[in-house]
Amino acid sequence: MSIFLQDALDHPTLTVADPVVRAAAGSVARAQLRWIHSSEILDIAPLLDGGELLLTGGEALAHASEERQIMYVRQLAERGVAALAIETGVALPALPSAMVSAAEAAGLPLIELRKVVPFVGVMQAINSTLVSESVLHLRQADEASHAMAVELAHSGSLDRILAVLAGITHAEVTLVSLTGVTLASATPVNAGAASSSAPAPPEHVRLIHIDVPVRGILAAQLLLEMPAEEDENLARTAGKRSVDILALAMLQRMSPGLQEVAGAALIRAIDSGSQLWRLQQLASAAGIPASGPIVAVVVRSDTSQQLRSPVEKLLHQTAESHATYVDNAELLAVAGLGGDAPEESRQRLLAGLLELPSIARTFTAVGPLVAGISDAPWSLSEAKLTLELAASPEQSRSASDGAHPSVVDAEAFAVERLALQSLDPYRRRNFVRQQLGALLDQDAHRNSRLLDTLATWLDCGCNTAHAARELHLERQSMHQRLRRIFELCGGDPRNTGRLAALHLATRLARLA
Repeated sequence: MSIFLQDALDHPTLTVADPVVRAAAGSVARAQLRWIHSSEILDIAPLLDGGELLLTGGEALAHASEERQIMYVRQLAERGVAALAIETGVALPALPSAMVSAAEAAGLPLIELRKVVPFVGVMQAINSTLVSESVLHLRQADEASHAMAVELAHSGSLDRILAVLAGITHAEVTLVSLTGVTLASATPVNAGAASSSAPAPPEHVRLIHIDVPVRGILAAQLLLEMPAEEDENLARTAGKRSVDILALAMLQRMSPGLQEVAGAALIRAIDSGSQLWRLQQLASAAGIPASGPIVAVVVRSDTSQQLRSPVEKLLHQTAESHATYVDNAELLAVAGLGGDAPEESRQRLLAGLLELPSIARTFTAVGPLVAGISDAPWSLSEAKLTLELAASPEQSRSASDGAHPSVVDAEAFAVERLALQSLDPYRRRNFVRQQLGALLDQDAHRNSRLLDTLATWLDCGCNTAHAARELHLERQSMHQRLRRIFELCGGDPRNTGRLAALHLATRLARLA
């Protein structure tokens, strides 16, 4: 007998916690549980398989930034977690509204536990029942795996092999490459009758993602589109049991390109900081010159898998070689920019990313240009740091549209990156205070925006007309502001040695 989220909430071990559903209440009745797990780790999503009710205390979340809280919810939803239950109390008096909104948008049931309950007792009581169910699922999944192996032995196509899985799970099954190309697909035998009626609403369908590695390297993804009334845990178990058969079938039938598989492995090695010899080995297999100019790209989005195709197309146009990899809500890429003008190629890549169709809450950073694959981890880490800097409130306020820019250049944040990594907060604040103390006091007491005016003017190369256009000011108003700024900063800094110090101070002030 399947156990659903509502069954767990009604269990005596959990009712004492006085649970209240704060988001995605409509999904509670049909959310099927595979396991109950507890963890205080915010980076737990990659360690989960999906279908879990995750129990967590509020202390780690209470100390996390709003952006990290939102990312935590999105990562769990993308991983297929059934629900998240958070204990509120002294550390976290109430669930942050940003988390509630993110959970509602992602369709992840978010539950507030208003009283303390021993998580161990909850897990022991409910997981014991789930174990019995999982044994039955494993038996059925092994039968399906055997039938798929028979198809493979009789030279059945990938479509026919997937048809066995579709038959036992009653799901639409698709095998896709890392670039999003459909390799094979199958529908359950009763799909014809179902297709004649109205299609199920999106909220009544759940998509299960299962990685399919070939020879230890991620080569494809198995997607199972589950109707709400079907057994999701059986589908997940059978899908995982089928991975080895599918990997062998791919090697025999279509053998995924070594370059594509090596490219994905290269990105993972760069991201994890593997040894240089490993990077050089994988770069050669991926067709990326180990000693040529390279740049890293990071795309953060709830729809990173869907973005892969347009990003790949752009990389084909602007780079001589490239590799991409999707990890949860991040699309990571490295591009080999050969030729005589790699910096121009990098600028074309930046321009192309800006021209891609904008998708809500999609943020991209292009890392610094480096001389070879050995420095690719630095370019990638600097791109990630740039995204964090661009998302800060001060940096967002400095953007002309008042929002987190969708595409940012790591080179435009070189000063901030250096300062954040090399200067402690006290040194940064002290330097800013020495250079801009009177101006900061003026802004605080008069609620003015002189710091933003000075920063824009300096970023525009001290071009007053250009800065006025950026700030949407009349030139006369701009001149009046500059006169006041010069009075507070000890005079016009042009043609003096103070210009660089003032410019640095305005950049560091945005990190405060």
